[in-house]
Amino acid sequence: MATDTTQSVLGEGEATASGMPQLDFSTFPNQIFWLLLALVSIYFVLTRLALPRISGVLAERQGTITNDIAAAEELKLKAGEAEKSYDKALADARAEANRIAEENRAEMQGELDAAMKRADAEISAQQQESEARIAEIRDSAMANVEQVAKETARALVEALGGNPEAANIDAKVETRVKGQAS
Repeated sequence: MATDTTQSVLGEGEATASGMPQLDFSTFPNQIFWLLLALVSIYFVLTRLALPRISGVLAERQGTITNDIAAAEELKLKAGEAEKSYDKALADARAEANRIAEENRAEMQGELDAAMKRADAEISAQQQESEARIAEIRDSAMANVEQVAKETARALVEALGGNPEAANIDAKVETRVKGQAS
């Protein structure tokens, strides 16, 4: 059937070879012409329309990337500066806290020293008062011992049958109490 159609188009007297028309050597120059014309038109469309648009998009993307990298570097520098100022503020706060702690420690030490001086003064006053009381007690005890010794000596002399003379017994007891032997 294909041969019938080709023969009717070409005419009855002309006979053609059967097969694919693209492989017919007689149509090669015509096919090469249209191929070259199609390639040239595609080349002009690509170079005049498509490639400039693509290169514009690529340039815009590269500019955006460059701007973003620059902005990131700037933010990185700002973050570094912020970190340095934070570290400085933290160091200043620590120094201030140490200074306040030292002031409080010194104030508390002063108050403690004053309290210790007051306590030492009170203890010294109480010690002097106690020593005075002890001296009074010792003196009154010595007087009582002397009195008891005199009474005991009189009672012994009377019990032994003697006549106690108060002045003689008192003198002897006083010399013994004071540590003098007669």
